[in-house]
Amino acid sequence: MLLSFRRDQVDSNAASHNNNMEAELDSFQRQVAEKFTDLNASSSGDDLLSLEWIGKLLDSFLCCQEEFRAIVFNHRSQISASSSPTNRLVSDYFERSIKALDVCNAIRDGVEQIRQWQKLSDIVISALDSRRANVGEGQLRRAKKALVDLAIGMLDEKDSTRLAHRNRSFGRAKDGHNRSMGQHLRSLSWSVSRSWSASKQLQALASNLTTPRQNDVGLAVPVYTMTSVLLFVMWVLVAAIPCQDRGLQVSFFVPRQFRWAAPVMSLHDKIVEESKRRDRKNCCGLLKEIGRIEKSSRVMNELIDSIHFPMSEEKESEVKQRVEELVEVHEALKNGLDPFERKVREVFHRIVRSRTESLDSLC
Repeated sequence: MLLSFRRDQVDSNAASHNNNMEAELDSFQRQVAEKFTDLNASSSGDDLLSLEWIGKLLDSFLCCQEEFRAIVFNHRSQISASSSPTNRLVSDYFERSIKALDVCNAIRDGVEQIRQWQKLSDIVISALDSRRANVGEGQLRRAKKALVDLAIGMLDEKDSTRLAHRNRSFGRAKDGHNRSMGQHLRSLSWSVSRSWSASKQLQALASNLTTPRQNDVGLAVPVYTMTSVLLFVMWVLVAAIPCQDRGLQVSFFVPRQFRWAAPVMSLHDKIVEESKRRDRKNCCGLLKEIGRIEKSSRVMNELIDSIHFPMSEEKESEVKQRVEELVEVHEALKNGLDPFERKVREVFHRIVRSRTESLDSLC
């Protein structure tokens, strides 16, 4: 009788544990689905790939990462057996997460590169601000030089060299100044090695990512889910921000059996389509604010080329309007870059802390 009672009690506890685990894992899947459904809903118009939208994406990643960390901690006894498949799955995720740290470093360097573009746009604004002084030929030459340097800095290296060659005789610039400007802007603060490749890093993150089978139980699904979320977030960062050897040719597909698959794949397809647009094909990043500063500076450059002195009132009015547009773009970057960089730094430290705490709890 006593043995029977104890056996029933053990069976009851095991059933309760399995029910709790199933509920916890289902909650995780639901949370991931809700986060990406909201992100997909807010990706219409100019919101997709803006600093604000990517900030929301990083917030969603941090929430998913925290939930995943809790799952690993709560089921550490099941995972800790060194020979268990679950242990290998969790260890594989944390090994992949290390690769994401280099991406975060490269993205922060890309943010610094954008700040250099801000300084050049600030020169243009200062030179052409009619509230400070009348715009003369000297101010136009100063603005034109900054615009050429900005255009070179925002192109791929092979394109920047060609553009620099075309503009090397502009103004009183010394031969070779413009040719080296693109390289100079790229070498200011890279914290990853010169041979590092964002494209190859993403491929390493995606390599051997196996979809769980229908009958897989335990933590196989949440590990696959978190790995897919990590890969997607890093892919978006590389797509949006300038970094070494950008490339979006990563095999990424989520079977529709996962409830979060539809919104994630919808976002993936939207970003791929954005990269194929004619005006974005050769850009150094798909960030909306980069597109705006490219367009604004290009229009300003064309306007300056059309100006003859004495300047007509119509041209003065147009210069003023274009300066105001450039100021608006400049302010958007100024207000958005610092919070974005802090968020990337938080993602970096959260990945490190989660990995350390989780692996310690499994020892």
